[in-house]
Amino acid sequence: MKNTWLIARRELASYFTSPIAYAVTAVFLVVAGYLFWVILYYSREATMRYLFYNVTTLLLLVGPALTMRLVAEERRTGTIELLLTSPVRDGEVIAGKFLAALGLWALMLAMTLVYPVLLKLLGNPDLGPVASGYLGLLLAGGAVLALGVIASTVTSNQVIAALVAFGLSLLLWLTDALQGIASGSLGSFFSYLSMSTHFYDFAKGVIDTRDVIFFVSLIFGALFVATRLLEARRWKL
Repeated sequence: MKNTWLIARRELASYFTSPIAYAVTAVFLVVAGYLFWVILYYSREATMRYLFYNVTTLLLLVGPALTMRLVAEERRTGTIELLLTSPVRDGEVIAGKFLAALGLWALMLAMTLVYPVLLKLLGNPDLGPVASGYLGLLLAGGAVLALGVIASTVTSNQVIAALVAFGLSLLLWLTDALQGIASGSLGSFFSYLSMSTHFYDFAKGVIDTRDVIFFVSLIFGALFVATRLLEARRWKL
């Protein structure tokens, strides 16, 4: 566990030694702030629900940008060989890199807490849905980032890693659309696989343990696959 935290701290620090963290965070905050103002202006409602729905769209773009370099950059520069021959487990490497990306995503979300504060000053929002919405964004973000780690593990090209991560995330976000094509149990299965289906209740203020279990299972499942992929590369060294 110590190695995991050391890797996470190193990766988190490396974000801020390059323009990636600053650029992605700045774009995220500017767009989120604009959406918050537009939604508040037109809806005249003291609610964060509509903003949460729109932030998930940003997440599908931000997630791949945060994870595309995690393993791909190590492979491109050749430092992955040094890392894999050091006394750390593959699972610790993957978990450490994932936690670094998740930590940055959590920091970005924390910067948007000014929005519910403003709502509280301007109106009387229900803080329950606000809290559950942020929990949903954290879990959904973790799932997208975990998928991004898989994409970054299979290639040394950061652009390809970002595109693969975006494709995987978008596919799992929109699988509920297949429910109208498939019927019966197959349609229900596609609906269950959809991240959007499991997120919407959070935005409404409902914390369903089934939704929490889905996101946690997806995160651990994706990290498990990434670990196996990294192990396969170790055997090639």
